[in-house]
Amino acid sequence: MHFLRRAILPVIVALLCAPNVHAVPSAAREWNEQLLAAIRINLPNPPAHARNLHHTAVAMYDAWAAYDANAVGYIYNEKISPLPGDVEAARHEAISYAAYRVLRSRFASGQGSATILVNLDNKLTALGYSPAVGQAAITNATTPAELGKRIGQAILTWGASDGFTLTAYPQAYNSSVNPNMLAARAMSVLGGNLEPAGSQPNMPLGIGLPLIADPTYTYTQDTDPNYWQPLALSSSVSQNGIPTAGGIQTFVGVQSLATTPFSLTRTDPTKPWIDPGPPSRLGTATDAGYKAGAMDVLRKSAHLNDPTVLDFSPGTYGNNPLGTDTGTGYALNPATNLPYAANLVKVGDFVRVLAEFWADGPNSETPPGHWHVLANEVSDNPLTVKKIHGTGPTVNDLEWDVKTYFSLSGATHDAACAVWSLKRYYSGPRPITMIRYMGTMGQSTDPFEPNGSYNSQGLPLEAGVVEVITAASSAAGQRHQNIWNLVTNSYQAGSAHIGEIAVYSYPGEGRNEPAPQLPPVPATTQNTIRWMLARDWLPFQRKTFNTPAFPGYASGHSSFSRAGAEVLTLLTGSPSFPGGFGHHTIAANSMQIDLGPSAPVDLQWNTYYDAADQAGQSRRWGGIHPFEDDFIARIIGSQVGKSAFALAEKYWTGTIASEAMYPQITRLGNGNVLVTWKAVRGMKHKLQTSPDLANWTDAGTYPYTQSFTNAALTGDISGTWTDNAPGAGPRYYRIVRAPAP
Repeated sequence: MHFLRRAILPVIVALLCAPNVHAVPSAAREWNEQLLAAIRINLPNPPAHARNLHHTAVAMYDAWAAYDANAVGYIYNEKISPLPGDVEAARHEAISYAAYRVLRSRFASGQGSATILVNLDNKLTALGYSPAVGQAAITNATTPAELGKRIGQAILTWGASDGFTLTAYPQAYNSSVNPNMLAARAMSVLGGNLEPAGSQPNMPLGIGLPLIADPTYTYTQDTDPNYWQPLALSSSVSQNGIPTAGGIQTFVGVQSLATTPFSLTRTDPTKPWIDPGPPSRLGTATDAGYKAGAMDVLRKSAHLNDPTVLDFSPGTYGNNPLGTDTGTGYALNPATNLPYAANLVKVGDFVRVLAEFWADGPNSETPPGHWHVLANEVSDNPLTVKKIHGTGPTVNDLEWDVKTYFSLSGATHDAACAVWSLKRYYSGPRPITMIRYMGTMGQSTDPFEPNGSYNSQGLPLEAGVVEVITAASSAAGQRHQNIWNLVTNSYQAGSAHIGEIAVYSYPGEGRNEPAPQLPPVPATTQNTIRWMLARDWLPFQRKTFNTPAFPGYASGHSSFSRAGAEVLTLLTGSPSFPGGFGHHTIAANSMQIDLGPSAPVDLQWNTYYDAADQAGQSRRWGGIHPFEDDFIARIIGSQVGKSAFALAEKYWTGTIASEAMYPQITRLGNGNVLVTWKAVRGMKHKLQTSPDLANWTDAGTYPYTQSFTNAALTGDISGTWTDNAPGAGPRYYRIVRAPAP
């Protein structure tokens, strides 16, 4: 275990101001809260909800931009002229109808839809508007309501061709998408998404218990430890407490390799948007990295009951360089220039809370939604000065919220596209596959171990974490005398397992309870870490959830969170939470997985980056990811967060309209000229030609549509035109643009 210890600095108690409660929230805030509430009672699907957050934010931004002289709409760019007498009231109405139109369509069916639709209607009514008008046919009237409806429908039309679908996608796991996958894995449709059919799932589970119904199944022969193996759960409950059908997990978000992002680009539609290369693989040149990742998870599991008290304040914890956990905290609070007060917590309490708090967001709004919750808390803080980049004029709540959601949702949507394309392309394993497989194979440290436990693909040995069960270690009074048996929910003699691999780890939720608790409620027992067979290892998760239904590499939590942190840093002009201190308190004995914490635990951060790093770390303490998944995804999240904010800012400042466009000119073999260009969303384009750079002739008219494509697989809007009569003299080409509804 690695924790940074240092002398406790003189303590200064931070005075936390009460939230800045707005008497009248902005229209954008009202509808963002409606969306977050809908996500909480819908089935968790991080990339789907990241997309819903983004498309709703785009609708609200485009409605706001319609009344701004400089801003360019992202999808629908209609300018209202002359402006109404009360611009803010018009924006409030247009934003409401635009968001209502999008949300009512996106949640028309599925888990919780009946409640969600009623809530949306009630909200529109409470704001003084009409659900009947919102659902009526669209007209060309210039009223705010009709403008909002046009914008909302334009977003839905755009979304219908953005490459995202919740039905089966036809290119999952095939050799053209992922040449590393085994060719023998035939495909079949299970529950609407494509999954490997020719292989058994990873160690099939009952409610967290081994349940091998197929006598021909051999774990070490039928499990490929280098790829994600879906679990078979006899019953399942989502992380927000919704019971779901058991059976073999389907790949949630499988279609995201092809979903159009906000700011990312690529040249090959079959490849990830950002490709750091494959994860480490067992039995290859990267074998050591694979084993190191598994061991990091096991070390963390071994400390889930650690009673050691450490200081987890920003004074000692955080300030990590990107993609690492090597930070040592901050000498002083940058806002007060005083030391941080000590935050003394038992290690076991802190890391268990860390794992559960960040799992799906504190209220199950999924990680992209959680960062919208954090952004709203920052907005409500009375210390927040609402100046973009922390400079220039103070903007009103509506403008702040619209720009926050537009940039933040673009970043979290890009994070989903980037990470889920990696998940689909590389299909990286989860720790449950890695640890159980290696633990079944043996140990890879001592070739001369007398009980014959050595195997090059086994777990490394480490005292107190991974050990071989021997006659001596299983003797009366010794550490392996009793080994926890997951099937019988009791101990059995370690002497029956001499030569097998034991790990000191978490035995699974509710091991002392007669039945699982459905839906999740605060736990009534806390399970102690104990010696158990490595082949039975379980993550620190609810037994009816266990491990997410998609590959591990790379971590969605880490990427979503770092992307959100980058946006909030750029938006506010500071990496620090207002006052240099952000926190969330978890009450004693309020956890769902296990009884705890034993006392209230306060998660504390100086910077948004510190909070983001904790989100990534939580998945390793929870047994969901090895550190490789976490660190790589933080770096990806940083890239997409900065990219998304830069693009969003170009739209709201209007500079996107004046950016130079450089068409690519290709002389064809027949003497003709092919002109191609990358277009800009929200703008109409046309091509012009000139013999002298002074006199220009249109080669098309607004909107330029010849060979114009919104290619979902590449995520780019592109235009092409072939000049069939370029002539013998000089010929120049340029692209000109104008706002486009």
